[in-house]
Amino acid sequence: MAKTVLTVDDSASMRQLVKLTLGGAGYTVVEATDGADGLDRARSAAVDLVVTDLNMPRMDGISLIKELRKLPSYKGVPILLLTTESDDDRKKEARAAGATGWITKPFNQDQLLGVVRKVLGS
Repeated sequence: MAKTVLTVDDSASMRQLVKLTLGGAGYTVVEATDGADGLDRARSAAVDLVVTDLNMPRMDGISLIKELRKLPSYKGVPILLLTTESDDDRKKEARAAGATGWITKPFNQDQLLGVVRKVLGS
């Protein structure tokens, strides 16, 4: 059974690139347009991994991570931040919120797949 990944990004082109990369590798990809949309989708469907942007309207990535970690079904789900930011303080803040890892945009498709496979154990 294919693993399901929730990708959360306010950029339609970035969501499409993640979907093409992961979908092409056999993952089922669910898209959300921002953190609030991502939280709604996470509450309505179980996913195996969340890949979220950091800077988004309505709810940013760190707030999304904090909200997801409050849900019992998301305590152990890996959450990756995919963002243009590379500031160490932001990375520490993300880890403290419950992020599993951090990938800087623009990303290499093989790098993204490698990290996804590693955190999903597949």
